[in-house]
Amino acid sequence: MPLLVGVLHGLLARLAFGAPSLQGVFAVMTVSFIFVVPLTLGFLTVWVAEFDGPVHWRRRLLLEIGSALIALAAALALAWEGMICVLLWLPMYVVLAVMGGGVAALLARWRTSATARNATLSGVVLAPYLLAPLELRIPRPDDVRVVENSIVIRAPLETVWANIERVPAFREEEHHFALSHLIGFPRPVEATLSHEGVGGVRHATFEGGVLFIETITHWEKHKRLTFSIHADATTIPPATLDEHVTVGGPYFDVLEGEYELHPQPDGSVRLELRSRHRVSTHFNAYATLWTDWIMSDVQSYILEIVRRRCEAAS
Repeated sequence: MPLLVGVLHGLLARLAFGAPSLQGVFAVMTVSFIFVVPLTLGFLTVWVAEFDGPVHWRRRLLLEIGSALIALAAALALAWEGMICVLLWLPMYVVLAVMGGGVAALLARWRTSATARNATLSGVVLAPYLLAPLELRIPRPDDVRVVENSIVIRAPLETVWANIERVPAFREEEHHFALSHLIGFPRPVEATLSHEGVGGVRHATFEGGVLFIETITHWEKHKRLTFSIHADATTIPPATLDEHVTVGGPYFDVLEGEYELHPQPDGSVRLELRSRHRVSTHFNAYATLWTDWIMSDVQSYILEIVRRRCEAAS
């Protein structure tokens, strides 16, 4: 019974916050849903479990974590959330559910009347729904992040440049394991170039129909290549990226990329790849931890394949 109450609370909240007819009043990408709902889920689970008296902390922990995991699994099974969102949300969801359950266990010792119990229960259940309309009146901040990766390539400068201005299609045997792909971010396919120099257009494609249109803004042959990035969110199939993490959407966008080449005394080249991306949520402090990591993982993946290609060609 306690598990069922917690899971139903989480699923009903997801249904309400994601309902198209209620957008403007509720929204999934809010602190009210992302943080408050798991808190209240854990609270309700333990509140019901301890209705007739305290339960052992081990059982309480199992109930808190179990209700959180079942709610997330159900949302995934119902296709209300994509795999990438569930995995990024999972650590915080579980921690908050445990915190909410801990608060419930403390308050349960103090409840002395039916009126107090009903008031507490009503306040917890309604908290996300009361906070969300207020939160949506606050503009989302834009946080522009810079992520940089580098690699040393034992190949001539000209070879390295030839492998970044255009990136021939990745062969299946060139792909390798990356955590970002494991959680659902698509693998790169290729990058074409219309013509050399400023104004040239690169089409960088990723699996699942993801296309980045990259316009060259700085071209210094064998030294630096900079390009603005545009992703048309309407062209990305829904099955490829969850709507809440779609590149070019209201919450996340990749703005610019840059390669920089630094010849080394031993004849190798240090290749740097940096990018700028935008995160726009009311919980940027948490969201940027993940976006920085994903961008770094993707960039490291690309640099490693470039390194292997260049060194094989040499």
